[in-house]
Parts: sequence; structure tokens; C-alpha cells
Amino acid sequence: MRIQALSARVAFNGRGDPGIEAELSAGGEVGRALSPSGASRGIHEAAPFSPGGPDETARLVSTYKRRVIGEDAADLRGLASTIKKIDGTPNYSRIGGSAAYSISLAAAVAASSARGVLPCRLIDPRCNSLPYPLGNVIGGGKHAGEKSPSIQEVLVAPLGARSVREAIQLNFDVHSRVGRELSSRLPYPVGRGDEGGWCPGLTDEEAIQLASEAAREVADKSGRKIRVGVDFAAGSLYNPKDGRYWYRASGKSVDREGQLSYVAELCDRFDLFYVEDPLQEEDFDGFADLTSSLRGKRLVVGDDLYTTNLERLEEGARRKSTSGVIVKVNQVGTLGEAQEFSSSSKKGGQTLIASHRSGDNEDPHLADIAIGFGCALMKCGIVGAERTAKLNALLMRAEKLDRARMAKVD
Repeated sequence: MRIQALSARVAFNGRGDPGIEAELSAGGEVGRALSPSGASRGIHEAAPFSPGGPDETARLVSTYKRRVIGEDAADLRGLASTIKKIDGTPNYSRIGGSAAYSISLAAAVAASSARGVLPCRLIDPRCNSLPYPLGNVIGGGKHAGEKSPSIQEVLVAPLGARSVREAIQLNFDVHSRVGRELSSRLPYPVGRGDEGGWCPGLTDEEAIQLASEAAREVADKSGRKIRVGVDFAAGSLYNPKDGRYWYRASGKSVDREGQLSYVAELCDRFDLFYVEDPLQEEDFDGFADLTSSLRGKRLVVGDDLYTTNLERLEEGARRKSTSGVIVKVNQVGTLGEAQEFSSSSKKGGQTLIASHRSGDNEDPHLADIAIGFGCALMKCGIVGAERTAKLNALLMRAEKLDRARMAKVD
């Protein structure tokens, strides 16, 4: 399963942002992968490109590919170690995290094809559970315009669905119902943001209320439980100069204690099951206070808090900061590093969520990452080709993994 050839090019995602696409052959098969990009990026994420930008990042691959050729494409952590050594920096600032990502994913695709197994089975031959899709129905923050909600995402998850297909359909139904309600309520056409969520001129609470009502209506009609969550992306709300969180849609400004109270209030008022990045990314203790106060009734999830970084995960575990963790492979660089992070998360009792990025592409690999890592949720949007590519891949994997069952989400 040795890598026989490697090349890279600049290609583009659904937002028109450049990424690095790697093409790699191993075991007589070819694997390709294109890196995604995020609009809301944690400060501890891997640098996406080398100092010269995307073109230099792609060109550099030809200068070090001889050190990758000959590596075992199926050895995810071994390949990750090699790529990390080639770069030689803590955050891929020399060769670019986009290259590290695409090379490691392309290797997994080629190796799984050569072995005749699904990529998720290459990641974990024993994987046997399927994640629920967690979808963005209303978008705001950095994913939408100035008049949209301040919080980044209002999300739904059909936790009562009995199959992947049913779960996908229920999320579609909630998204459609929200769209119809907005069309009847607002005097102007409502567009969609980077991830396909509606971007109306509503306050944060109005947006959550609307999504909650739509989820309840679809749940009542289908007889299936559908839960609502929120990604605050609080780092984009936070002003480090005065230590306050500012909600542009309502004009609300709160300090740290006010933010903790506000998040808890929204959890109770709308029965939120999931709150992601409710505080700025250095406030481990604030996360811990919220997790403790909610007493396990909600998933308090760290994304920018951790950025798929093992050292930060260990710090969060020491302080008992969260009950859920986001894994995004391109935050850390390689698939092997993300696998190590995910394994440690699950050993620590965290609920694991595999996530797309706002600037994503039609690669289906997130489905294999979510299944292979044993994630309970796959955050992947609801509509748009970049999103449905992941959902359709999840559907196909579910059909082939005929003994797999939907994950348990507390």
C-alpha cells in the first residue's frame, strides 16, 4: 500500500475560496481530496497556506513529495507524522495545513479503494454506528449579512429518526417549513448563507423561536423527536477590549456573567439540546461553569475552544469544560492527528461531532470521518451541493454498513 505518486493543484470550494487538491496513487488506485475553509476560524487552527499563499502551497508539494512517496497510505498516523516532520512548525505554517489535509485524505481514499473497503472502515474496521445529521436552518454571524442574526447558526437534529434516510428527510422538512414561514412573514425575499441556512432580518431570539416552532410542527406530523441547538460562535461576538459580548441584531451587550446567564436562559426557554462555542475561545473556566450549571441536560460543545488540538483538549478535560467536542480535520492538519484527537475525546467521555466548514466542497469524505471516528452527530448543513454530497454519502454508507445503527445522543 505504498504511495507511488503525488501531485497538487489549486482548486475552489463552493464559496469561491481557493483550496489545495491532492491527487495520490497507492496500491494501484488513485485518491483525491480538496481542502475546505472556514469563515469563523479559531486562532489556534493550523495555518491554511504557506506564507506565499495557495499557489506556493501547491508548488511546494513537488519539492517534498519524494519524502511522502513510499509511505504506507493506510497508516494514517504514520503518514501524519511524516507530513508533520516535513513541515517542522507547530501549525503547518511552512507547507500549509490545506496541503497536509488533502494529502492525508487522498491517501485514505486510495488505500481504502485498493483494499476494497469503505474509507470509514480503513479509519476503524469495527465502526458500527451512524451519526445523526445536524443541520443549519438559520444562519447569521460571519456566515450571513449584517442584518441577519448575530449568532452563527440555529441547528436541528432529528434524534428520533430511525434511519439515516428518515433523518435527512426530517431536516429537509424543517428547513422548508422555515423558508415558507419566512416568505409569508417578511416583505422581501430571504437568501441563504454560506451553509444553506436561511438568513432573515430577525433577532437571535426570533430566529431560535421560528426554528423551534418549525421543528415542533415537523416532529408532531412525523411522530419523531427533533431537537434544536445553537452555535453562538461567541468569539465573533466578543470584544477583548472591554470583555463584553455584543449582539448586533438586538443591540444587546453583556459581560461574561451576563453571557452565561443568557445562554442558560435560552436553553431553558427553547429547550436547546446543544450549545456550541457559547463563550470566547480562551475561557475554559467559563465553559466549565456553564457545563456544570446545566448539569448534563445539554451538550456544551467546544469548537474554537479546542480547534481539534490535543493539548487544548487535555486542558479542557482537566477543567471539565465541555460535554461535547467538534472535530474538523483541517483545523489540525492531517487525518491521523484528527483520529488521535477523536480517540482521546471519546475516552474522556465527550460526545463527538464531525463538522464541515462554511467554505466546503463536494468531497463526500466527512461521512467517512464521522462514521470512522464514531461520532454521534455529523454537522453538515441541509441544502446545497456541498452539503448534500456529505448527506448522500452518509446514506450510501448506511446501506452498505447494514448492521450499523444510529448513534446514541444523550
